[in-house]
Amino acid sequence: MIEGTAATQQTKVRSYRDLRVWQAGMDLAEACYALTKRFPKDELFGMTGQIRRAATSVPANIAEGYGRNSRGEYGQFLRISQGSLKELETHLMLSGRVGLVAPLETKNILENCDSLGKMLHRLIRSLQVV
Repeated sequence: MIEGTAATQQTKVRSYRDLRVWQAGMDLAEACYALTKRFPKDELFGMTGQIRRAATSVPANIAEGYGRNSRGEYGQFLRISQGSLKELETHLMLSGRVGLVAPLETKNILENCDSLGKMLHRLIRSLQVV
């Protein structure tokens, strides 16, 4: 099993659940579910579903990549996670622009997206250095 720890990770990683980046992804997905609960019901298969799918894809791909047998595959799944994160950011911004939510309501979530994106970037770079 590959460790896949970032330079800032101080504790021994025994599972993807120990990774701060995965934990942050789970927190982000939870926040997105809470936000979209307030969306109109007619958006359930529209923006609500898009945001929830993109949000859950972030930690899911971190976990799936961790379970792969090579650094290359792990890195590829982390890059997929980055893509899902950018998709999520776009859906969140658009939801504000079309009036589903006040743009200020997405501010903290978007800041968390930015922070998580930096964590993913550092983790990907750490895998490439070795």
